[in-house]
Amino acid sequence: MSEQSGSSQGRQERTELPIERGFPIERVNEIAAKEGRAKMHYRPIYTMHKWWARRLGCVFRTISLYTLLDDPEKVSVYEPGHEGSTLASYGDDADGESDLDVASLLERVDMTDPESLWELYPKDVRVEDKKILDPFMGGGTSLVEASRFGAEVVGNDLNPVAWFVTKKELEAGQTDVEELEQAFEQVKEDVADEITQYYKTPCPNGDHEADVMYNFWVKELDCVSCGHTVPLFKDYRIAAGRYENDDKYNVLCPDCGSVTLVDDWQSEGVCNDCGHGFVPKEGNVSRGGKYNCPDCGQKYAITDAIQEQGGYDLRLYAVEYYCDHCDEAGKEKSVHKGYKKVVAEDTFLFEEAKQEWETSEELHEYRPDEKIPPGHMTSERNPVFDHGYSEWTDMFNERQLLSFSKILQSIDQLEDQNMSEYLLLAFSDSLRTNTMMVSYDMGYNKIGDFFRTNSFDPPMYPVENNVWGAEFGRGTFKSSFDMVKTGVEYASAPTERYVDDGESVKSEPFSKPIGENSTIHLGDMRKLETKNEFDAVITDPPYYDNIIYSEVADYFYVWLKTLLEDRYEGFDEDQTPRAESIVANPYLGKGSEEFESELHEAFTSIRTALKDDGVLSFTYHHSDSESWGELLESLCDVGFEVTATYPVTADISKFIEGEAVSFDIVVVARPIYDTEPASWNSLRRDIYRTARRTRQQLEENRDLSRGDIGVMEMGACFREYSKHHGKVQRDGEIMSAKEVVQEIYGIIQEASDIGVEDVFIDLLDTPNPSFDDVNKLCRGTNAAPEDLKETHLYNQDDGFELGTWDNEKRQAYIQEHVNGDGGDHLSNLDKLQFLRYRYEKGQAVQNYVEKWDVDDDLRELAGRLADVTGDDTYTRVLGDRDITSY
Repeated sequence: MSEQSGSSQGRQERTELPIERGFPIERVNEIAAKEGRAKMHYRPIYTMHKWWARRLGCVFRTISLYTLLDDPEKVSVYEPGHEGSTLASYGDDADGESDLDVASLLERVDMTDPESLWELYPKDVRVEDKKILDPFMGGGTSLVEASRFGAEVVGNDLNPVAWFVTKKELEAGQTDVEELEQAFEQVKEDVADEITQYYKTPCPNGDHEADVMYNFWVKELDCVSCGHTVPLFKDYRIAAGRYENDDKYNVLCPDCGSVTLVDDWQSEGVCNDCGHGFVPKEGNVSRGGKYNCPDCGQKYAITDAIQEQGGYDLRLYAVEYYCDHCDEAGKEKSVHKGYKKVVAEDTFLFEEAKQEWETSEELHEYRPDEKIPPGHMTSERNPVFDHGYSEWTDMFNERQLLSFSKILQSIDQLEDQNMSEYLLLAFSDSLRTNTMMVSYDMGYNKIGDFFRTNSFDPPMYPVENNVWGAEFGRGTFKSSFDMVKTGVEYASAPTERYVDDGESVKSEPFSKPIGENSTIHLGDMRKLETKNEFDAVITDPPYYDNIIYSEVADYFYVWLKTLLEDRYEGFDEDQTPRAESIVANPYLGKGSEEFESELHEAFTSIRTALKDDGVLSFTYHHSDSESWGELLESLCDVGFEVTATYPVTADISKFIEGEAVSFDIVVVARPIYDTEPASWNSLRRDIYRTARRTRQQLEENRDLSRGDIGVMEMGACFREYSKHHGKVQRDGEIMSAKEVVQEIYGIIQEASDIGVEDVFIDLLDTPNPSFDDVNKLCRGTNAAPEDLKETHLYNQDDGFELGTWDNEKRQAYIQEHVNGDGGDHLSNLDKLQFLRYRYEKGQAVQNYVEKWDVDDDLRELAGRLADVTGDDTYTRVLGDRDITSY
């Protein structure tokens, strides 16, 4: 087992966890780089439904692995694909024995080499007697990953959408895929044909129908000056050439309305149908949100015109189609799939759908009737009300509302509630791409995502998806169901992808399904009634300037509640909870003070819920020292000490320059029972030495960037501070955590300024130093071995010797240089060693102290020398009258 930590005054002994001794940043990041681009292939359970700022599964799997494993007697390891066989009984030798020694793997984890435990990452690892809490479960990643280790998991979230999404993730491992497919087939039989009949178009290549993939619409206003109808095109692009030529563009002819192919959308082109010459990039919308009337030249604010005219009109102007008839006939891709001009039949089909919607009152029960509530995201960040939206249904056209209501009605009639809810989950996620609030991604030739910018951005020319889905297309109900089904399949037999010798490897399925022994709650985590119950809290707490989830989640909530308001508490309000959310919300007058206070309350609840020897492991996103300070202040105030920090998938390139950067980090904290007083001078020396040692160890043993190392240094420094929180004095005043963080930031960022004096002190702190140590300690600093040799801070004439104050050659060097004007040519180290030598010889030092005008840098160096050598004469010669009176 590992050594015991926390043995200083006021702390009980506890086992130091692997995550406190090391974390395999390099291994996690190489997986994260791949998983972040292909979540569907790595962990499809997390692509069943949108949730914001979801941490990657590989990150939380690693956090769980390094947090939950502490007692090898309570760890079992199974080989994926060999159900029922632990690695203790599954091996290559004749006796079936394995060389796996969990105790040894745990013991070997440290900061310089954390990867022994990584051997278990792709294995089916189970732990006993572990109860885990995530009080901010969000999209449920931490609970899903911890449940795979066999831990009992308990989750909580204030937002009912997050609660429902996580509920279905945790139930997926116990859900029958065949029954789910049957439920989908039932809904398909009920409504698919009724919906898809409205998404047909005459094929431009023959006398038959093609499927509509996307309908292209544009908003139109009447010019306030001349009354001319102004289509709000910024430019006339429709899409890049899909099959014809990647360099070409499909554009709309503003004269005849044809879709024509041009070589360059930014230069003048000619319509292939009518011969009209135009420059596609020159539309009717200019910067600043104004339209330019093509008839009279009037420029006017679009939002002002919308409000004055009571809204806007919408015109269908293009269609993207797929024709299976032409495809089966072997025609080229550019023929059977492409873009076309709108014809009368297209407009007629929409009007038919609109008529059915307006006359089908029973279907209106399945559409939300809530108004869009005012808030930061809707009223201030991008005011949707200025664009003519007042109710949630304003974000959809009548054909979409008809299709949605038919699907929901069919889902509501399913007898199996679990199956109904998975289809509802698919329906809800499809809302991201089935709304008149999305536009077309021209670079990728596909529909966009409503929450691509995590805000409400009304487009000028929205795109209408085929709600049920054609053979091709993104984000349809059919494709959303496929995502849900794949997530359920994964949950019953999850796999793990990892990187081996640069290659991505997929494990065999694990026999442990996701979500067994799990419980989740809906409500404010500050009201959790748990005490001394959990072995670990693994979470992703809110960030100060985070997305205001409660406001953006309302978009899904109002649709989900149409079926869930009679089933579950929390779905009976018009909107999700606002005031209780721990996030800065300018609209509600909640700023940094309120956020810090509420985060303090949250950490208090977590501290109460944890066992006395429990651990808090969480990811955090921050951009500056102020964020660090708020975090550290809140943690320490409620009785935590930070024991480690690690960067993961972070933008760390600018760390050492001190610029505002964005980090995703893992923070590890443990309960602390008392803190000890300390002066800032002594703590600063501890912090400096801790940072320096951490840096040396990591630079020598790990392949990490300077930014990565800086974050780990920061964690080590936080640990030093945590032991003295609230009792650190500087000039008679207690320093706050924020003040200390600012100082630590400076120490870390100035690491590249390490010079000769710093290296020499590290040599003093090195047992039996040698020339090899000089070389190692000079790496990555502004000092060179030659600099130390030239000033006689070491010599090798009679074996290796350090140039301490009592070294003859060192003192001769100082004496030779001591009599210059004001001592400006002397280093601070020269001065202190000279004073120390004179004191030892009983010679006066006061006149030199006065002559050299002692400053903070000299006093700081004296303190560091006193600390590392145990000789406080270095500090006393600068100010103790009893000594300096010689």
